[in-house]
Amino acid sequence: MKTILYMVRHAESVYVHGQERTRELSANGWKAAARVAEMFADIEVHVMVSSPYARARQTIQRIAEEKGLEIAECEELAERRIIGPDLDAPWDVVKEAIRRSFDDKDFALEGGESTLRAQRRALPVILKLLEEHRGQSIVIGTHGNIMTIILNHFDERYGFEFWQAATQPDIYKLTFEGDRLERVDRLWRPERD
Repeated sequence: MKTILYMVRHAESVYVHGQERTRELSANGWKAAARVAEMFADIEVHVMVSSPYARARQTIQRIAEEKGLEIAECEELAERRIIGPDLDAPWDVVKEAIRRSFDDKDFALEGGESTLRAQRRALPVILKLLEEHRGQSIVIGTHGNIMTIILNHFDERYGFEFWQAATQPDIYKLTFEGDRLERVDRLWRPERD
């Protein structure tokens, strides 16, 4: 019996340092979220779960409204902290830390969270969803880094390059048999200018 997880990476939001939880979708992000909902119009969805961050929840909000479902927020699915909350670093330093964290799963910048630690908090939620909703379809509002970390647990080919190629938003359909990942299909195709 196949279980489907739809990992929906959040749409565009304007970065504001220190506002990870509360920053919302941009105007373009809301438009993209409407397109995401259109993609799910003919897909049966049984359960909806999200990171507690506003941008992740907002990206799947319209799906929930159209399907008549509640979105359960799950703290364990929050985005991974790359650096401590009171610290800041140039993007090239952060990006290199992300790359290194997939090669060395115990590596983290000061105050940040390693890949291994993020997997240990997020994976029990994923495994519980797979067990409790076997044979159903589940939509998860998520982030690029934690999504990649979850996929990396099931298949180590998902790492830095995958993370770097993901778009905002992005949708991946994960097909499971029990708790074994059988297949990953990318459903989102970004619009081109």
